[in-house]
Amino acid sequence: MKHALALILAVTAAAGSASCNRGDTTKAAGGKPTVALVLKTLNHPFFVDMRRGAQEAADRLGVTLQVQAAEREIDVEKQMQIVENMIQTGIQALVITPSGSREIVSALVKAKNAKVPIIIVDTRVDAKAAADAGVRTETFVGSDNYAGGKLAGDYLVQVTGGKARVAILEGIPGHETGDSRMSGFRDAVKGAAGVTVVASQPANWERDQGFNVFQNMLQAHPDIDSVFACSDLMALGAVEAIRAAGKTGRIRVIGFDALDDAKKAIAAGTMAASVAQFPSEMGKAAVENAVKVIHGEKIAGDIKVKLELVTKDNVK
Repeated sequence: MKHALALILAVTAAAGSASCNRGDTTKAAGGKPTVALVLKTLNHPFFVDMRRGAQEAADRLGVTLQVQAAEREIDVEKQMQIVENMIQTGIQALVITPSGSREIVSALVKAKNAKVPIIIVDTRVDAKAAADAGVRTETFVGSDNYAGGKLAGDYLVQVTGGKARVAILEGIPGHETGDSRMSGFRDAVKGAAGVTVVASQPANWERDQGFNVFQNMLQAHPDIDSVFACSDLMALGAVEAIRAAGKTGRIRVIGFDALDDAKKAIAAGTMAASVAQFPSEMGKAAVENAVKVIHGEKIAGDIKVKLELVTKDNVK
């Protein structure tokens, strides 16, 4: 009897261990592999579009897509909890847009230990933190944020003739996406002697903070004539601050993401431009490549999605 009980316990333990392995046959109902999509938030049109593209790919490829996100995209701890919970359900692949490039690594270690392949989307994981933790990701899917920032900076120099007093609304300090966009913009304008960055502050990707921060900037620097916001939500907040100050039409606003509201603002003339990413394409490519990894296929280590500058000339 003791031998029989020991055998049962051993088999149970082996089954539990196997369920954590990448080769596990645990699937969602209907025998479909399950891909987890963990986004920064679903309270932002960018990530709603990304989810849509991912779902279309999942439906086409016959996989189950489980989507979760924190309420706010700055809530890294909640995103880490979501990742850990997803891993416990026996997912076959993890697709994630990290809320914190360094902070998320500790949760990705759990995925690595469970042999769950990791696809990174939109925001890169900090390379050193990942290497130090022994975390290997299968690929990065996204646009080149530095190139996008440079595209915005080149446009500003062109339309101003190289003369502008600029404010920058940053994302979350230390996060790769916003830092890369800001670096690209700064590198594009630094060669124009007449362009001066008079203020640069974080507004944490949020519209209300974009309003508050830019309102304070205008009070401190009333001669600001241009603003580059590292996301459209912050840019739209700046547009509201400009309206409140009675300066609509006198300050050029350039954003990033080309959200629908930003495109409407560009058409109306309250924004000058926005750098368009294609989040639905990111979601689609991420799921397609997750499925390839599940099936043991090799994929590229870096998958780029195009960028495009949207202005009044091409907004329609």
